[in-house]
Amino acid sequence: MHPPEMRKRVRALRAQGHNIRSTARALSLPYTTVWHWCVDRPEPVIAGSSARCFRCLPDEDGPSDPSAYAYLLGLYLGDGHLVTSAQVPVLRIYCSDTWPNLISLCDEAMRAVLAASVQRVQKQGCVGVQSYGTHWPCLLPQHGPGKKHERRIILADWQERIVRTVPGAFLRGLFHSDGCRIANRVTVRGKTYVYPRYMFVNESTDILGLCQWGLDLLGIAWRMNRPNSLSVARREAVAALDRHVGPKS
Repeated sequence: MHPPEMRKRVRALRAQGHNIRSTARALSLPYTTVWHWCVDRPEPVIAGSSARCFRCLPDEDGPSDPSAYAYLLGLYLGDGHLVTSAQVPVLRIYCSDTWPNLISLCDEAMRAVLAASVQRVQKQGCVGVQSYGTHWPCLLPQHGPGKKHERRIILADWQERIVRTVPGAFLRGLFHSDGCRIANRVTVRGKTYVYPRYMFVNESTDILGLCQWGLDLLGIAWRMNRPNSLSVARREAVAALDRHVGPKS
C-alpha cells in the first residue's frame, strides 16, 4: 500500500504537466500504479482533457492526427502563448484579421489535438484563438516564463519523431505564423523581374534553427538574409514549399 502523501505528490507532478511515465520515474513508482491512479481511477485534477491527451494515455505513442499536432506546434512557436499560472492552463494563438482562413485552420487544429471547446476573442487587428485545458502543458513543453527568444526552445524527443513524419505540416504552421510568401522584385540593367519568395522572421535563434531543420528534412534550399530572417527564393525550392505551405488566406 502506498501512503496518501504519494498520491498527493503524483497529483502535484501531473498538475505541472508531467506525463504518466515521467511521474512514475520521478517517484520510483510502477507505471501501472500511476496509470490506475490517473486514468483508470483519475483524480479530479486530470478529469476531462486527460481522455484526449496522447501523452497521458498508456497505449498511445503519438497523436491521432500528427499533421494537426505538427501544424499547431508551428503556430504556437510563432504566435502562441501558453498561460499556466491560471487555475486551468489556456493556450492562445493570435491570428491577424487579414487572414480569416488561418483563424479557422488554427481553430480546427486545436480541436483536433485536444480541445473540446475553442473560443475566438477579437482584439485590435487580430483574433486570439484560445482553448482552456489541463493538458496543454503536456503537449507543449516549450512553455515557460518570459519571451521565447529569451529562453531555450528545444523539441522533446517525441516531438521530433512527430515532426520527422510530417515536416511539411510543421513548416506550414511556422510560415503561417511568422512567415509570408511575397513577390520579390529585382531590377537588372533597367529590367524588372518578379519572382515568388518565402520569408520567415523570428527573434529566437532556436526557432529559426527548427525552421531550418524542417526545410532540410524536405531538401528545400534556404539562406539567412538577416540574423533574424530566413529566405527561400530558388525557383525549385519555392515550388516545393508551395506544396506544403502556400500563401496565407
